[in-house]
Amino acid sequence: MSETPIPPNSLVLYKKRPARVLKSGDRLEIELEDKNLLKVRSKDVLLLHPGPLKSLDILPAADQNLLELAQLTWEILADSDSSLTLAELAELAFGVYDPIAAWKVWQWVEDGLYFTGDLETIRARPAEYVRQERLARQARQVEKSARDDFLRRARSGCVRPEEDARYLRELEEFALGKRKESRLLRDLGRSERPENAHALLLEWGVWNHRVNPYPTRLGLSLEPPTVDLPPLPEEERLDLTHLPAFAIDDQDNQDPDDAISLIEYQQDEQGNFLGGQIWVHVADAAALVPPDSPADLEARARAATLYLPEGQVPMLPRHAIAALGLGLQEISPSLSFRIRLDAEAKIIGVDIHPTWVRVQRLSYEQAEERLNDEPMQSLYHLTQAYHARRRAAGAYLLDLPEATVRVVNDQVVVMPLARLRSRDLVREAMLMAGEAAAIFALKNGIPAPFVSQEASLPTETSLLQSDEASWAVRYALRRSLKRSQTSAIPAPHAGVGLAAYCRATSPLRRYLDLVVHQQLRAWLRGEAVLDQQALLERVGNTEALAGILAQAEMLARRHWTLVYLMQPPEWQGEGVIVEVNGLRGVALIPELALETVIHLRSETPLNAVLRLGVRAVNLPELEAHFYVL
Repeated sequence: MSETPIPPNSLVLYKKRPARVLKSGDRLEIELEDKNLLKVRSKDVLLLHPGPLKSLDILPAADQNLLELAQLTWEILADSDSSLTLAELAELAFGVYDPIAAWKVWQWVEDGLYFTGDLETIRARPAEYVRQERLARQARQVEKSARDDFLRRARSGCVRPEEDARYLRELEEFALGKRKESRLLRDLGRSERPENAHALLLEWGVWNHRVNPYPTRLGLSLEPPTVDLPPLPEEERLDLTHLPAFAIDDQDNQDPDDAISLIEYQQDEQGNFLGGQIWVHVADAAALVPPDSPADLEARARAATLYLPEGQVPMLPRHAIAALGLGLQEISPSLSFRIRLDAEAKIIGVDIHPTWVRVQRLSYEQAEERLNDEPMQSLYHLTQAYHARRRAAGAYLLDLPEATVRVVNDQVVVMPLARLRSRDLVREAMLMAGEAAAIFALKNGIPAPFVSQEASLPTETSLLQSDEASWAVRYALRRSLKRSQTSAIPAPHAGVGLAAYCRATSPLRRYLDLVVHQQLRAWLRGEAVLDQQALLERVGNTEALAGILAQAEMLARRHWTLVYLMQPPEWQGEGVIVEVNGLRGVALIPELALETVIHLRSETPLNAVLRLGVRAVNLPELEAHFYVL
C-alpha cells in the first residue's frame, strides 16, 4: 500500500477487482466495473498504477492469450532467482508500464501459474511447479467437463447410477444426514434440503421406495451391539418354576422381557374383588449388565431398542436377549416382583427376588382365547380391579387406533391392532410392577428414575375419562397432554393415575428400566447403589436419545405406511374427522393408525365418517393426499 496520497484516475485493486479513483482525500471515492461508486479508506485498496486511467473499460479480461503472454515472459525469467517489481515486469513484458500493462501483469500474479509475489517482489515459479500445476489444471478441467456433462444429463433426467456414482454419492450422503451441504443440489438450482435429495434419488432410480433414510439421518446406528457379556453370576435364586408364568406379547416379538404369575385372587360371593397377589417376572438384565460395564456403556449410548418396520436394532447384544429373554430357554433367570393388593386394589406389599421361572410364551390372541380359563381369568379380574383404581384416580383413556407396520418379503403389511382384553391385562400388570418398583425404591431409600406427568385437564372433565369418549375427544386429549418427565424426585403421573411410578418391565430394551434393575439388584445384594448425581447423568443422556429414537420410529412408520399406500391395489377406506378448521379437516384413518389433513367439500361435523381414496403420495416429504369419495 502506498504511503503517499493516491491521486485521481489511479488504477487500484479493491476486493481483488479493479477500480478507478475519482477523488482523493481521507476517504477515496472509487468507481467499480459496474459503474457503482464507493467511498473507502486508502488502506482498503492496493495501488496498481497512478494513472491516468480514464475508464475501466480499457482493461482486458483474463483469457488464454493473456496466459500465453505470461508463459513467454516466464520462460525468460525461469532460470533466474531474482525478483522484479510490478512496474519492472510490465516493462519487460510489454515495453511499457501503463494501467493496461499493470493490470495484465497483476492478473498473472493472481493466476499464480507462472508468477507469485506482491507489487514490489514478483518471482517466476520453478519449472517443476509449473509442470505439476499444469497437470493439475488439466485434470480439473477434465473433471469440470465431466461434471458439466453430468449436470446437463441430470437436468434432463438422464442419470446413469453406476457411471455417475461419484456424483450421486454426495447426494446420498446429504439425504442420509452424513454431510451438511450439497454442491450438486446448488448446481441444479435446488434448495439444500434432505427431502429434495431424496426426491432426486427416487426420480433417477438410485433409490427405491424401500430406502428408509430417517434413522441414519438422525445419526442412529443400524448395527447391533457386539460387546461380550460375563456368565450369569453364582447366586441364590428363589425357585418359582412350579408356578405357571405367561409372557404375553405380539406374535412376532423377539425380546420377551416380562411375564405374569397368579398367586392369589379373592372375591366375595357377589364377585366383588377382595384382594390378591401376583408375580410380575422381568428379564434379569442387570445380572449380566452391571453399571459402567462395557454392555452398560453401549446400552447407555443407544438408550433403547430401535423398532423399525423393516426390523429392530437391539439395545443389548443379541446373545444377551437369547440368554435372558423370558421363555427363550426352558428355565429363565428373572427379577420378580411379588405384589399384594388390598380390596381397593392398592398395593400393600412388595417383595423383589432374583428367581428362576418357567415361562410359556403366548400371543395376545392366544391369551384372549384362554381368558375364561384359570389362572388367566383371575389374572384378568385382578388387573381390571387395578385398572378401576387407576381410573378413579383420574387416569386418562386415550384408546386411539393402533396398527403394526411390517416389511415382509419386500412387501409392506399394515395390521390394525384389535382391542383385546389380553392387552389390557398385560398393560395393567406392567403398570402395577412400575408402581411397585417405585414404592419399593421410596421405602428403602433407593435413588431411581421416577416418571411423572402433570395433569393436563380438569379432573371434572369426566367425558375424557369415559369409555364412551369419541375419537375426536380422545384426539384432542392426546394433543393436550403434557410430556412426561423423568427425575430422581417422585411426583404423580396424571396420565396413568399413580402417585409414584418407575418404568421397570423392559430392561432388555429401555436403558432407564435397566438402571432401575441395577439399583434394585445392588440394594438386594447389599452393594452400593448409584447416587442421585450419577442417576441424573444417566437420565439426561437417555432422555435426549430417547426423543431421537421416538422420532426415528415415528418417521419410519409413516414412511412405510405411505409405501403401503403406493402398493397395488389402490387404497380406499374410512376416515374419522377429529379436527375441523373451516374446510380443512384432520382425518384419523383407523385401519392405518394414520392422521392426515384433508380438504372437506362442505361443513363437516366432528366424528363424521368419510370414505377416502388416495390421490397422491409424496414420499420424500412424507405426505399423503386423500380425497373424499
